[in-house]
Amino acid sequence: MERSKPEEKGPTDVEEHARPTDAANRVVRAMNTFSAADEEKQRGVRRMKLTAAGLLLFVAVVYVLAKWATNEGAGAWAGYVAAAAEAGMVGALADWFAVTALFRRPLGLPIPHTAIIPTKKDQLGVSLGEFVGENFLSEDVVRQRLRAVGIGSRLGAWLAEPDHADRVTAELSAALRGALTVLRDSDVQAVVGEAITRRADAQEIAPGIGKMLEKIVADGGHRRVVDLVVARAHDWLVLHDEQVMDAVQGGAPGWTPRFVDKKVGERVYRELLRFVTEMRDMPSHPARGALDRFLGDFASDLQSDTDTRARVERLKGEVLGRGEVQDLIASAWTAVRSMIVSAAEDERSELRLRVRASLLSLGARMAVEPRLQAKVDGWVEGAAVYVVTTYRREITSLITDTVAGWDAEHTTKKIEANIGRDLQFIRINGTVVGSLAGLVIYTVSRAVGA
Repeated sequence: MERSKPEEKGPTDVEEHARPTDAANRVVRAMNTFSAADEEKQRGVRRMKLTAAGLLLFVAVVYVLAKWATNEGAGAWAGYVAAAAEAGMVGALADWFAVTALFRRPLGLPIPHTAIIPTKKDQLGVSLGEFVGENFLSEDVVRQRLRAVGIGSRLGAWLAEPDHADRVTAELSAALRGALTVLRDSDVQAVVGEAITRRADAQEIAPGIGKMLEKIVADGGHRRVVDLVVARAHDWLVLHDEQVMDAVQGGAPGWTPRFVDKKVGERVYRELLRFVTEMRDMPSHPARGALDRFLGDFASDLQSDTDTRARVERLKGEVLGRGEVQDLIASAWTAVRSMIVSAAEDERSELRLRVRASLLSLGARMAVEPRLQAKVDGWVEGAAVYVVTTYRREITSLITDTVAGWDAEHTTKKIEANIGRDLQFIRINGTVVGSLAGLVIYTVSRAVGA
């Protein structure tokens, strides 16, 4: 007969919490290491244990002697001493049991609710994590604590100091240089090129160009360009008269006489020079008016004429698709990166000087303006609350996972080494308080009985 397989049990809630994470590994290793300081603390615990045990032995001896003296008829005082010593022994033994039960089973006996730390370690870690999450990582607690700190005013006063502004500027520059160094130029160039191309493809440019041209024509801004063009054209014609006449003569029919071609070339050159000169010297020249009307009509067509807008979009696509344009867009990142790195490295660069001045100005304003302080406090509180509420489980799991990763026996020894010395004072206090309580009870009993 085939045996049935035992039912596989899934992980309990405690076991689920008990899986250590990478963030807790270093803490786990530190907790599982018994350092020289821990050894010294453990020796201190042993000394305190001997002191507490010695006090218990002392009251036990006193009790025995007091009982013997009572039997020998030493007098009433022996009863008082015996009662105090007896109660002291009871208090010492009770507190010894309580302290020992935290770390191990007293006398090795399987008494319930003893050896609490080694047997309840994981549950204690879960409870501690939940306690921290509910009482320290709640939105109200975080806001209240941050509001009490007054981060805005403190940060403002700190930034207003020139040395601090210099430090922040240097740190920001180092971070910027580091970020630009880590980024690969090819990746950034690809992203920039793709972003510019996508934005240009998604946005129709003809209406915008039309509005801009319309505004330029209305303001007469194009006239200075016309003045420059006709002035340069006039100067060029004066310097290249022979070339112009030769070009006209070269285009004449072959059957015309050469002297006629020369006369025609001279006449064409003189008329062309006269036209350009008049256009240069006459702001109201008809050709200038014709150019104004042409530009105005073209600006209107760019905004409203479907065919013109479509032609501009096709031209835009052709220009963006050219390899030279894409290379130009990609190379822009290299130039910008080099400029930023150089400015970040130079302490006297305009970039660093402006950043420093901005930090000083911001700090001075934050130190005295309540509205700005409240705004900064609100930003900090909002960011902290978001982190706490979003990652509360991850934060508290650091506690539970860390505790779960500790070795139970080693953890018990380490905790005892760190707090055991103070716990031994409980035994000593129990002995003293028990003796005093026994003495008071015995005295009251004698007084009532009398």
